[in-house]
Amino acid sequence: MKILRWTVPWLVAIAVLILRWCRRVRLHNDPRPGLQSRSEPYVYSVLHAHQIAALMDGEPGTGTMVSRSLDGDLLIPTLRVRRIIPIRGSSLGNGQDKGGRSALKSLIEHVRSGAPGLLAVDGPRGPRNRVSKGIALLSQKTGAVILNVVMVPNRRWILSRTWDRLQIPKPFATTDAYFAEPVIPREGESMERYRQRIELSLNELEAKHDWEEAQICRAVSPERKKRAA
Repeated sequence: MKILRWTVPWLVAIAVLILRWCRRVRLHNDPRPGLQSRSEPYVYSVLHAHQIAALMDGEPGTGTMVSRSLDGDLLIPTLRVRRIIPIRGSSLGNGQDKGGRSALKSLIEHVRSGAPGLLAVDGPRGPRNRVSKGIALLSQKTGAVILNVVMVPNRRWILSRTWDRLQIPKPFATTDAYFAEPVIPREGESMERYRQRIELSLNELEAKHDWEEAQICRAVSPERKKRAA
């Protein structure tokens, strides 16, 4: 069992590297050159469904929160070979802190050091497209602008039975990375209002560039909430 827990994550890492090497990525409306020239900090905001593509193409040195679950363990070798900095912990659940507070504090320090951060903003368990407050807090505490990004492979597997409809780019696919206009914290703005602006921007971006998937998710989410109730 211990051998499997060590070998499987590294096999996943190798598979991700192979997928990365046989794919193309096209960037659209990328604001990072201007931000970097002005030394302005920024953090990436992505949907949980797009996290695999986002991590495949992640900027080296980016810090990201990773849950302390077995699923999180699977990601660690992949992140290391992509030079992404894993920060362990996940959001609160069932009234218990799963390391989320300390992980977010570490991520804040990481961004303050001048490196980017990345959050799958509707994770770890959804509902899909509902942005959590963590990204707003991260931005407000660091002064970093938020870069909402939607990753759309032209060939992909979609795990339709998962809550987020997780997407995996297929070999030899081309992934289009679409950036929204940077979302900037406003002086005196409440965290909830800021969170809503981030959510609106991200969901509009997905609807614009991946309309069919966005429509499916809008139809599925209310039904899942109904079943859960």
